[in-house]
Amino acid sequence: MARNGMRHQVMTSQQRQTMRAPSEETGLDDRDIVELARRSPEAFGTLYERYIDRIFGYCARRVESRQAAEDLTANIFERAFSKLSSYRGGSFRAWLFSIAHNIVTDHYRRRRPVLSWEPSMSGADDGPTPEEQAIAVDDQSQLHELMSSLTENQRQIVELRLAGLTGAEIAEVVDRSPDAVKMMQHRALERMRNQISTDTADAEMTDE
Repeated sequence: MARNGMRHQVMTSQQRQTMRAPSEETGLDDRDIVELARRSPEAFGTLYERYIDRIFGYCARRVESRQAAEDLTANIFERAFSKLSSYRGGSFRAWLFSIAHNIVTDHYRRRRPVLSWEPSMSGADDGPTPEEQAIAVDDQSQLHELMSSLTENQRQIVELRLAGLTGAEIAEVVDRSPDAVKMMQHRALERMRNQISTDTADAEMTDE
């Protein structure tokens, strides 16, 4: 399904009309747009367009089907829209992903988690770290296998990183210190890199 098709399914036509992004707002930063959206709800459309792909990609990596990811994405934006008054500044992206994190966690409590591994539709703002370069894989099934070897906390950290959040934003989402997040990310990526080395060695022995 094309990205535009997914967007049309995520929200109803009435909601899309309300959240249509005026072109003059696209150059503003998130906090300015939030202030506009509090007075004029249609301004929220700019934030929706900025983050729809990242939120959907995050959900798609965590749940069992594309339909579930679309439903969760819609719920996340609906909740964010209804709770704009609770935003108190700082990183809007971290605030939005905190909502996403909570909604996906609630979904996990109701259902047995199964990773679907839809590819992310946007890259991280920062360049890849050496650890991330070391575990770069083209095969989604291999990525699935690597991630399944991590603890739940480690997997959450890596998934948020893949969604494009910075270390400070991830710390805000998962309510941990930046140093703790950095350590968990390092350990997770190191474990994945070691797993790749082990798998490669096993494959070479099999070929001999």
